[in-house]
Amino acid sequence: MRPLLCVLLLGACALPRGAAIESEVLASADATNRDFAVYSVTRNNLSAIANWPATDNVRQFGWLSRTSGPADIRIQPFDTLNLVVWDSEENSLITSPGQKLVDVGNLRVTESGQVFVPYLGYVSVSGKTPDGARQQIEREMLAIIPSAQVQLNVVPGSRGSVSLVGGVNQPGAIPLPDGRFTVLNLISQGGGPKDSLRNPQVRLIRGGTTYGASLETLVENPSQDTVLLGGDKVALVDDERYFRALGASGLEEIIYFSEDRVTTLDAMSLIGGLEANRANPQGVLVLREYPGSAVRSDGSGPGNTRTVFTLDLTSADGLFSAGRFPVYSGDTVLVTESPVNAARTVFGLLGTVVGITDQFAQ
Repeated sequence: MRPLLCVLLLGACALPRGAAIESEVLASADATNRDFAVYSVTRNNLSAIANWPATDNVRQFGWLSRTSGPADIRIQPFDTLNLVVWDSEENSLITSPGQKLVDVGNLRVTESGQVFVPYLGYVSVSGKTPDGARQQIEREMLAIIPSAQVQLNVVPGSRGSVSLVGGVNQPGAIPLPDGRFTVLNLISQGGGPKDSLRNPQVRLIRGGTTYGASLETLVENPSQDTVLLGGDKVALVDDERYFRALGASGLEEIIYFSEDRVTTLDAMSLIGGLEANRANPQGVLVLREYPGSAVRSDGSGPGNTRTVFTLDLTSADGLFSAGRFPVYSGDTVLVTESPVNAARTVFGLLGTVVGITDQFAQ
């Protein structure tokens, strides 16, 4: 029996398992030519790790902070002006007998910023507010129609509109109602984000450059709610960031980020927690690959591009640290298997063998 027990114990490490044991993953951590670095995440090093250079697994977009603009819109090339000219003169130059006003509509602003007004010729209006253009046209018209009064309405063209491309319930082109129309105003006009979007991300295209931020960021930080300009294009897209869940966890699959920031403790919830009969709560590993430019020898960055962070979820410090340690896109969260499982398997096999032996003995 004793030789059989030894064989079973030696063979325990070769038994099939659903996840690696922590000691197996970190076996070469102390080797002279190790090809990865290992860091135990605790309260003592959280702040230092937070200042390390970021990984390059996600495309980075800049964003435009909100700037105060004029309250009124500005007339742009390709806008359309509609005029109403009032004239109380008996022998008016522009109205028929009995009329007091005349509509002069569909006056399109040319590419050079001018509009052709009957009796006045071309008038430069680009860059002016609607009221500024109205006053200018009225002044010039008073020279030929002493009692003229002018009303003016602007229908924005392509340069005075913004395009809500997708990711909302009602996409389309929307004229800028004033000079303080923001990204959140536009999304609201489009009926809000689609329910199917995962942590909606805002993409703003302006002048050939794409800017990006999360919708959550704009909602929580009004200073980031950018004022739109004519010709801007806005779309809402899914958050493409993800991490891999492996090992003795409730899920083993690609998990997409549901919020801007996901901590290791959040990740434990997203993957359905630890498997009660398999997981080693002292051996939760986060495997991360940094770019070569991030590697440092002075502690201001990882010591290797391949880095393993270990967390112990059986201590208060480990739990609090896991609640602050962020998971990055492309990380692998590995819940290692408890070494006790191998012993359980051995004793189970031993019990089976003993039972069979007893049957033969009888």
